[in-house]
Amino acid sequence: MNLLMTIMMIASILSAVLLFISFWLPIMAPDYEKLSPYECGFDPLGSARLPFSLRFFLVAILFLLFDLEIALLLPLPWGAQLDSPVMTLAWAAAVLVLLTLGLAYEWAQGGLEWAE
Repeated sequence: MNLLMTIMMIASILSAVLLFISFWLPIMAPDYEKLSPYECGFDPLGSARLPFSLRFFLVAILFLLFDLEIALLLPLPWGAQLDSPVMTLAWAAAVLVLLTLGLAYEWAQGGLEWAE
Protein backbone atom coordinates (compact mmCIF):
# COMPACT_ATOMS: atom_id res chain seq x y z
CA MET A 1 0.00 0.00 0.00
CA ASN A 2 2.85 2.34 0.85
CA LEU A 3 4.53 1.67 -2.51
CA LEU A 4 1.32 2.49 -4.36
CA MET A 5 1.00 5.80 -2.51
CA THR A 6 4.62 6.66 -3.31
CA ILE A 7 4.13 5.91 -7.01
CA MET A 8 0.93 7.95 -7.11
CA MET A 9 2.63 10.89 -5.38
CA ILE A 10 5.60 10.81 -7.77
CA ALA A 11 3.28 10.62 -10.78
CA SER A 12 1.19 13.53 -9.49
CA ILE A 13 4.21 15.71 -8.77
CA LEU A 14 5.76 14.92 -12.15
CA SER A 15 2.50 15.70 -13.92
CA ALA A 16 2.13 19.01 -12.11
CA VAL A 17 5.73 20.02 -12.85
CA LEU A 18 5.35 19.19 -16.55
CA LEU A 19 2.05 21.07 -16.68
CA PHE A 20 3.56 24.22 -15.19
CA ILE A 21 6.65 24.00 -17.42
CA SER A 22 4.49 23.70 -20.54
CA PHE A 23 2.79 27.01 -19.71
CA TRP A 24 5.94 29.04 -19.02
CA LEU A 25 8.48 27.51 -21.39
CA PRO A 26 7.16 28.46 -24.85
CA ILE A 27 7.78 31.94 -26.17
CA MET A 28 4.44 33.56 -26.94
CA ALA A 29 5.27 36.23 -29.50
CA PRO A 30 2.78 36.03 -32.37
CA ASP A 31 3.75 37.96 -35.47
CA TYR A 32 2.41 38.31 -39.01
CA GLU A 33 4.14 35.16 -40.28
CA LYS A 34 2.82 32.97 -37.48
CA LEU A 35 -0.72 34.25 -37.80
CA SER A 36 -0.93 33.95 -41.60
CA PRO A 37 -2.32 30.76 -43.14
CA TYR A 38 0.23 28.33 -44.54
CA GLU A 39 -0.18 27.59 -48.23
CA CYS A 40 2.84 25.47 -49.23
CA GLY A 41 5.32 28.34 -49.22
CA PHE A 42 3.22 30.68 -51.36
CA ASP A 43 1.89 33.99 -50.19
CA PRO A 44 -1.62 33.62 -48.74
CA LEU A 45 -4.29 34.29 -51.35
CA GLY A 46 -7.04 35.19 -48.94
CA SER A 47 -8.40 34.69 -45.49
CA ALA A 48 -8.22 31.21 -44.02
CA ARG A 49 -11.37 31.93 -42.03
CA LEU A 50 -13.84 31.45 -44.87
CA PRO A 51 -17.20 29.85 -44.06
CA PHE A 52 -17.31 26.10 -44.58
CA SER A 53 -20.12 24.56 -46.61
CA LEU A 54 -22.57 22.51 -44.57
CA ARG A 55 -22.81 20.01 -47.42
CA PHE A 56 -19.40 18.66 -46.49
CA PHE A 57 -20.65 18.13 -42.94
CA LEU A 58 -23.50 16.10 -44.43
CA VAL A 59 -21.01 13.81 -46.14
CA ALA A 60 -19.01 13.51 -42.92
CA ILE A 61 -22.09 12.63 -40.87
CA LEU A 62 -23.17 10.01 -43.39
CA PHE A 63 -19.69 8.53 -43.34
CA LEU A 64 -19.74 8.36 -39.54
CA LEU A 65 -23.20 6.80 -39.57
CA PHE A 66 -22.23 3.97 -41.88
CA ASP A 67 -18.81 3.60 -40.29
CA LEU A 68 -20.61 3.13 -36.97
CA GLU A 69 -22.83 0.54 -38.60
CA ILE A 70 -19.82 -1.44 -39.78
CA ALA A 71 -18.16 -1.18 -36.37
CA LEU A 72 -21.29 -2.48 -34.65
CA LEU A 73 -21.71 -5.34 -37.11
CA LEU A 74 -18.06 -6.38 -37.13
CA PRO A 75 -18.40 -8.97 -34.30
CA LEU A 76 -21.41 -10.56 -36.03
CA PRO A 77 -19.49 -13.47 -37.66
CA TRP A 78 -18.09 -14.48 -34.27
CA GLY A 79 -21.48 -14.11 -32.61
CA ALA A 80 -23.10 -16.29 -35.27
CA GLN A 81 -20.89 -19.19 -34.17
CA LEU A 82 -22.27 -19.21 -30.62
CA ASP A 83 -24.45 -22.04 -29.34
CA SER A 84 -27.52 -19.81 -29.61
CA PRO A 85 -26.89 -17.05 -32.18
CA VAL A 86 -30.53 -15.95 -32.30
CA MET A 87 -30.06 -13.08 -29.84
CA THR A 88 -26.92 -11.87 -31.61
CA LEU A 89 -28.65 -11.90 -34.98
CA ALA A 90 -31.70 -10.16 -33.50
CA TRP A 91 -29.57 -7.32 -32.11
CA ALA A 92 -27.71 -7.00 -35.42
CA ALA A 93 -31.02 -6.87 -37.29
CA ALA A 94 -32.31 -4.25 -34.85
CA VAL A 95 -29.25 -2.07 -35.46
CA LEU A 96 -29.61 -2.42 -39.23
CA VAL A 97 -33.34 -1.66 -39.14
CA LEU A 98 -32.83 1.39 -36.91
CA LEU A 99 -30.10 2.83 -39.13
CA THR A 100 -32.08 2.07 -42.30
CA LEU A 101 -35.18 3.77 -40.89
CA GLY A 102 -33.11 6.80 -39.94
CA LEU A 103 -31.63 6.96 -43.43
CA ALA A 104 -35.07 6.62 -45.04
CA TYR A 105 -36.48 9.38 -42.81
CA GLU A 106 -33.59 11.69 -43.63
CA TRP A 107 -33.98 10.95 -47.32
CA ALA A 108 -37.76 11.59 -47.19
CA GLN A 109 -37.24 14.92 -45.39
CA GLY A 110 -34.80 16.05 -48.11
CA GLY A 111 -31.80 16.17 -45.82
CA LEU A 112 -29.65 14.31 -48.30
CA GLU A 113 -30.18 16.74 -51.17
CA TRP A 114 -26.84 18.12 -52.30
CA ALA A 115 -28.31 20.89 -54.45
CA GLU A 116 -30.90 23.22 -53.00
